[in-house]
Amino acid sequence: MASVRAVLIDIDGVLTVSWRPLPGAVEALRAIRAAGLGVALVTNTTSRTRASVARTLADAGFAVSAQDILTAPAATAAHLAGARCALLSSGDVREDLEGLTLVDAEGDDGGAAVPDVVLLGGAGPEFAYAALNRAFGHLQRGARLVAMHRNLYWRTDEGLQLDAGAFVAGLEAAAGVTAEVTGKPSRAFFEAALGRLGAGPGEALMIGDDIESDVLAAQRLGITGVLVRTGKFLPEAVERAGGSPDHVLDSFAGLPGLLGLAQ
Repeated sequence: MASVRAVLIDIDGVLTVSWRPLPGAVEALRAIRAAGLGVALVTNTTSRTRASVARTLADAGFAVSAQDILTAPAATAAHLAGARCALLSSGDVREDLEGLTLVDAEGDDGGAAVPDVVLLGGAGPEFAYAALNRAFGHLQRGARLVAMHRNLYWRTDEGLQLDAGAFVAGLEAAAGVTAEVTGKPSRAFFEAALGRLGAGPGEALMIGDDIESDVLAAQRLGITGVLVRTGKFLPEAVERAGGSPDHVLDSFAGLPGLLGLAQ
């Protein structure tokens, strides 16, 4: 794969699970960097800021900085600059949402004006009935629905856990709206990552554990897709997917071999 100049890498389920490195992942990333390939870590993680993600990965042995990471919240901030947003998300990523006016979707805003946007991040205890019903009310009164991602589930060390996509679908159906998605699988998200690396789609490879949001979404843009059998990978998800991955690996540790790199 001599034409590859840039590698886009999902984090959760590919490099780590519950922020612990998967076997061989640290060494594989080191080999990719040593070969001079551009690297961007592209993640729909909405529970941590870019700086926090970078610190956690560095502590685990990965040679990365915040500048290597593109998160769904950072992409959202660029997309919605200046908007007043009712935020419903687990974890605090306000640092990466600079430029937005944030309203706590779980609380009472005292009857303030309807926000421009109902903004959903990752799911957690915050997605209780009262908060979702409040978001539903904003949508009925004209707010836009924007989702940082619409992943249905994700992998932790306790198994698969329900994620925000299930709630996005419910709000869409109840309010009769369609959510805008700012993280993967949106075209703009992948284009932003390529722009950071100065690479075109035909020069890039995307490796992820989500057949739809990571791999097929990238392939539709002309990026070579690589699916790994770690993280949220499920054989049945591949069988019902809307296409086939360009490559399938047991884990990220196999990527240097696919690229013909020495380790």
